[in-house]
Amino acid sequence: MTTSLKAGDNMSFRKTLTVAEQAMYTGISGNMAPLHVDQRAAKDAGFDNMLAFELNGVALATTALNRLAGPGWRIAGVQVDFAVPVLVGQTLESRVEVTAADAASITCTLLCQTVGNTGGAVVAQGTARLVPVKA
Repeated sequence: MTTSLKAGDNMSFRKTLTVAEQAMYTGISGNMAPLHVDQRAAKDAGFDNMLAFELNGVALATTALNRLAGPGWRIAGVQVDFAVPVLVGQTLESRVEVTAADAASITCTLLCQTVGNTGGAVVAQGTARLVPVKA
């Protein structure tokens, strides 16, 4: 598959992480960790709200990857390091940027940051590799 993408091309996706979405992630993942589902446990641990699931930020990055590369590409690998927890109610922006692209793969950096009152805190960063859906 050919691609017109080149190093430096980028895309971002921004979303506020809501209580309703946290409940959906809990149902999908089965993760019932108290800091994710119990506001009192989160407050007792020193947080202002429940912690959002870490992979929620990465899910935002997958939206940006899809919009950048298009439907002919799929994720072959993701490497992500999580720097700080994200609270339910915070807004995250996930930005992806192409570092290399050819007919066989697209490599991107990932950066997830908070925006708004806590703007600029790096939540997660890493890399992703996309390959054609049909090899």
